[in-house]
Amino acid sequence: MKSFLAKPNEVSRAWYVIDAEGKTLGRLATEVAKILRGKHKAIYTPHVDTGDFVIIINAEKVVLTGKKLDQKLYRHHSLYPGGLKETPYRRLFETKPEQPVYLAVKGMLPKNSLGRQMLKKLKVYAGPEHNNQAQKPQVYEF
Repeated sequence: MKSFLAKPNEVSRAWYVIDAEGKTLGRLATEVAKILRGKHKAIYTPHVDTGDFVIIINAEKVVLTGKKLDQKLYRHHSLYPGGLKETPYRRLFETKPEQPVYLAVKGMLPKNSLGRQMLKKLKVYAGPEHNNQAQKPQVYEF
């Protein structure tokens, strides 16, 4: 018996819409990363992008537990000496409410070209409206 390996041209992709209202940020991100990687399918192959497209709506209504709203920091570095930039979650949430969800999912995907390819299948919207009705997305519940 041979092992099954999916081929990139044989993968069929579905579209899912997930409502983030009232969901915890980390639990939402793990579920979305699982769908983007394709781990929910029987044909999952680690070196092939077998995942589906995901649309997240109501990203501004995602929930954090504990004191993370005030204590959690997003950091990035400009690659110059002393170039560490820190942004509190509350300020990032007020300016770009979809960014924390995007960054949480990005951190759970592989850090290589395959992960960047998977991340392109993620669409995050702050409000309840999205412009992907033509793809006929299915509602995904977890």
